[in-house]
Amino acid sequence: MIVVTGATGNVGRPLTRALAESGRQVTAVSRHAAAAPDGVRHVVADLAEPGSLKPALAGAKALFLLLSGDLHATGASPALIIGEAAASGVRRVVLLSSQGVATRPFGPTRIAMRALEDALRNSGLEWAILRPGGFASNALWWAESIRARQVAAAPFGDVGVPVIDPADIAEVAAACLLDDRYTGGVYELTGPEVITPRQQVEAIAAALGSPVRFHDLTHDEAKTAMNQSMPAELAEDTLAILGSPSPAELRLSPDVERALGHAPRPFADWAARNIAAFR
Repeated sequence: MIVVTGATGNVGRPLTRALAESGRQVTAVSRHAAAAPDGVRHVVADLAEPGSLKPALAGAKALFLLLSGDLHATGASPALIIGEAAASGVRRVVLLSSQGVATRPFGPTRIAMRALEDALRNSGLEWAILRPGGFASNALWWAESIRARQVAAAPFGDVGVPVIDPADIAEVAAACLLDDRYTGGVYELTGPEVITPRQQVEAIAAALGSPVRFHDLTHDEAKTAMNQSMPAELAEDTLAILGSPSPAELRLSPDVERALGHAPRPFADWAARNIAAFR
């Protein structure tokens, strides 16, 4: 049995579905009650309280570990989740980490995530670590304003990074959970192209078949908005990457294609599949 945390999110949802369709027994974990695919058991648990995972982990052999923003905050102890998994008999953990662990290792949230990576490496369990860059699905932040006013606002409109489709992250995660060949690997996951926020909005407009105006936010405006949904330190780290990506953060990684045998999906593909959110 495989346990998927964050099972209702942009990565967890397609991962849960893919594992179930492959015939595996799956337990989907989320903080709140939610519908699950046919044949999938759903368990409500709060990762801030690792003991609440015990019912989900009973009988599990593998765990996909995805942390919400608050578990990156100072004082959080996500490494306890790995200990809980080991005590429950889990043999393999696939951790969704962050590209910033390597590219910006000294930010507070990156230090915390690196410590979690190290805890997993030293746990005695089989492991794989996924380090994605920016998510294509972050464009869903624009959904309401596009639906209501045909406008999308973001900072650094003409600064691009190679955003990754969450569906590709989910496919790589499934491979790591199911195939021994991927054990002990660290996978940097990016999209196939550097794309700016303005170009992302153009791709959404093309999929909609109607114009969408782009509005460039200031750094402070963007930080105020982001602070409403994530810790301030994580917001600042994210803005630093978006505003001034390093050469390493602009690099197109080959790891998706190496793992899956096909190139990562471009942003336009994600926009077309998710266009209903913007109508």
